[in-house]
Amino acid sequence: MSDPIVVAEQAMPEGACGRALVRACQVFAIAGSLVFVAIVLMSVVSITGRKLFSHPVNGDVEMLQMCAAFAAASFFAWCHLSGSDVKVDFFTAKASPRVVHSLDAFGSLLVAIFGALIAWRTGVGALMVKDAGEHSMLLDWPLWIPQMAMVPGFVLLALAGAYRAWQHLHLAAQGDAA
Repeated sequence: MSDPIVVAEQAMPEGACGRALVRACQVFAIAGSLVFVAIVLMSVVSITGRKLFSHPVNGDVEMLQMCAAFAAASFFAWCHLSGSDVKVDFFTAKASPRVVHSLDAFGSLLVAIFGALIAWRTGVGALMVKDAGEHSMLLDWPLWIPQMAMVPGFVLLALAGAYRAWQHLHLAAQGDAA
């Protein structure tokens, strides 16, 4: 018989809303992956051009910073929703499923609050940068756009945290048979 806690960690959201959340998180994670691949390729071209031809890609560091911020923000929701984020369960290894699910619900609630807070402050910060009219030095790109591009990833993180908190509360309510 499999460990119920492990099975619960691998349980994916059900229902129309759950499936939509899974799909959105997957799409963002794939988009983030593709962006990371693109900036790695651009970096290789730039470094090669700099070393061999004294001609790097103009604004390569600016592009890397802006794109990596979006890409990194795109992964968090999928990691949490799929139970793939880092979890230290040394202290709860011998605890009952009810205790573990209660603690996991609390942790996921904190993730939801953190995601919402970061989404809010990142969005406000992006609007302030837009109002200030700030642009990147070499490429003259508006800096608010890549900052605002991170907001949906953080909103998804908040939703994933809330959903996982609800899942764990439901499992905790089932008691030690969960």
